[in-house]
Amino acid sequence: MTAELIDGKAIAATIRGEVKTGVDALKARGVNPGLATVLVGDDPASHKYVSMKRKACAEAGIESFHHELPATSTQAEVLALVQKLGSDDAVHGILVQLPLPKQVDEKTILDAVPLSKDVDGFHPLNIGALAMKGREGDFKPCTPHGCIELLDRSGVEISGANAVVLGRSNIVGMPVALMLIERNATVTVCHSRTKNTQELCRNADILIAAIGRAHFVKGDWIKPGAAIIDVGTNVIDDASRKSGKRLVGDVDFAAAREIAGKITPVPGGVGPMTIAMLLQNTLRSAQRV
Repeated sequence: MTAELIDGKAIAATIRGEVKTGVDALKARGVNPGLATVLVGDDPASHKYVSMKRKACAEAGIESFHHELPATSTQAEVLALVQKLGSDDAVHGILVQLPLPKQVDEKTILDAVPLSKDVDGFHPLNIGALAMKGREGDFKPCTPHGCIELLDRSGVEISGANAVVLGRSNIVGMPVALMLIERNATVTVCHSRTKNTQELCRNADILIAAIGRAHFVKGDWIKPGAAIIDVGTNVIDDASRKSGKRLVGDVDFAAAREIAGKITPVPGGVGPMTIAMLLQNTLRSAQRV
């Protein structure tokens, strides 16, 4: 059996099209959705990510307000900017690009983003709402929510499934585990202290890998017919490539594809979903106006 590919690029494109339709409808009512990005320092990866997000905003018709501060900026300067954006009615979402310089306390800055504009979904109250039955925060974090959307739009039944999440980070592992529980899956979270990870994986109807270790999950760890969401983005050596490098996931894709029922590729799986969900969150914020 060869697994069906879960095409994150195609699904993300569909979501971005839905966002564009929603944005156009808001503009017809005189509401112009806007996303503010805050970039502190000169990290090349951060500049690339922010550029991608701004381009996606332009394609969806969302206005982009970009703010760059030097790496020498003080915490007070960054905080003042975030607070100013928080009170700006033209801004419906605020994205503070991480990492921040060492002299700036990340928690203080992220806590300063109003809940109503926390389109990244990482405010402690938004994350905390995921753990409370019957509660829903203003926004769900983009990458974990993207994982759930991939499952939903690929026809994977979450309710009643045995789900295993590899990794317990605040960014992906814990939020996605809480979202799966909310959807009535039975969830096991594996981490560096878990003693029987392979055995647990072999019983998983849904496996979400988010640990940052190339090809950690072997083919014989996979339950036949399982749905695999690979969040990993790892660079490995590959002499056959011009760059000498290749991007791979946390799952041994070639081996797993012969056993799983559905699987995301890396790249082209979860990655495109993060920006799509950011746009969706920004639209939802503007729709509340």
